[in-house]
Amino acid sequence: MYKDSSNIEIDKVLEKAEKAFHVYKTCSLKQRANFMRAIAFAITALGKELLKTAAQETNLPIARLETERARTIFQLNSYADAVERGHWLEARIDTAIADKTPPKPDLRKMLVPLGPVVVFGASNFPFAYSTAGGDTACAFAAGCPVIVKAHPAHPKTSTLVAKAIWDAASECKMPDGIFAHLYGAGVEVGEYLAKHPFVKAIGFTGSYSGGKALFDWANQRKIPIPVFAEMGSINPVFLLPRKLETDYLHTAQLLAASITQSMGQFCTNPGLVIARQSEALDLYVAELINQLKEIQPAKMLHEGIARNFNENLKKAKAQKGVKLLYETKGEITVGGGPITITQTNAQTFLSNQKLHEEIFGPYSLLVICQNEDEMLKVARCLEGQLTATLMASSEDLKNHGKLMHAIQEVCGRFILNQVPTGVEVCLSMQHGGPFPSCTDSRFTAVGADGIKRFARPVAFQNWDNVFLPDELKDENPLNIWRTVNDELTRGAMM
Repeated sequence: MYKDSSNIEIDKVLEKAEKAFHVYKTCSLKQRANFMRAIAFAITALGKELLKTAAQETNLPIARLETERARTIFQLNSYADAVERGHWLEARIDTAIADKTPPKPDLRKMLVPLGPVVVFGASNFPFAYSTAGGDTACAFAAGCPVIVKAHPAHPKTSTLVAKAIWDAASECKMPDGIFAHLYGAGVEVGEYLAKHPFVKAIGFTGSYSGGKALFDWANQRKIPIPVFAEMGSINPVFLLPRKLETDYLHTAQLLAASITQSMGQFCTNPGLVIARQSEALDLYVAELINQLKEIQPAKMLHEGIARNFNENLKKAKAQKGVKLLYETKGEITVGGGPITITQTNAQTFLSNQKLHEEIFGPYSLLVICQNEDEMLKVARCLEGQLTATLMASSEDLKNHGKLMHAIQEVCGRFILNQVPTGVEVCLSMQHGGPFPSCTDSRFTAVGADGIKRFARPVAFQNWDNVFLPDELKDENPLNIWRTVNDELTRGAMM
């Protein structure tokens, strides 16, 4: 039913998107915001049909899908509000000083949209990181047309959401080509899109192999383009001694729930736990296993993810120096996998790169260190991560300064005494980290700062006020916050 889009079809779509860009980029901030709010309303209007379709395609329960749909609608509305507030534009004004030697010109700078953006839907979030998810919302907010490549794991769901976007575009009288929806189960469609001259940026959430391929193709172009890819992360959790001694029970409960939440199919799943050998650690492990025994495995998102999980799990357990601590007993549901915890020592982890790789599912590896020095070595050998967590008391924090600094160097979000699963949609959230968790650690995929991924700065020098964008005019007709001569203000310039 869903055939891969042909190159001819893609060319037509992108020709329309290029034309639409030159119209849409001139739309006011209010027009963009109203379009995004209309999309949120249209998705809401899909009602139970959308939820039922997504449940059939992903094995996700209705309750989880309701929560995710609500998050998607919140993203669209909150980013729409952010568009109108204008903080993301980073408007800067430095007025002329004629009697300076040499004379200082009038300079005004703001962010402007890049152009058509391709968004690749994610497998594990059919709403919030897919067709009308955060990347799409941010691109529309920035003033860019969007071309979505539906994820092959949930094409019906993606098509329903795409129709909602088209309905909203029609209602808001957006230019033809402002949004397009393509299919492609193989790599060919992705490669063609990444190399197409009309595509100016890419948003991706998924595997390391997929994101890195897009990044490489985009950089092989005659004119390279930015690829904002969120890829693999094992989200290390460091258990410090005093915390375990005083709170091993609660710590085990938190991690058992986080490791198994949604069958471990979150990019922030804690796939690695590091701790020093102690009696308190033994108590933690015993309680963790007790908690996991109470959790029943369920079907994974789709058979492809389940198959990859079970294959990668088998390889991990077969590594020399890896010991099985816990695995779900009994028959596993078809399309699922066992909840699994393994253990190794610091020297084995340091010498075996395969143990650093993400296993997407309900799995976590415990690395046992003999002393603080080994914990520090483990922290310093880690690749870039979306998150890193410290389970620590105040005393632990005072005594482990070097470790804290080492962990901060490899993560985008640094967590204390909470778990990494759960990503709040707000301005201060950082959902992105050093490579290979992301292709550009300077940006976030969650929160209104994500809009900046699809915009670039332009400085206007010596322009008459009447010809400047509204965002930079003396009278500040949009009433946005701007930095004028190094002072933050919403006032007009006298």
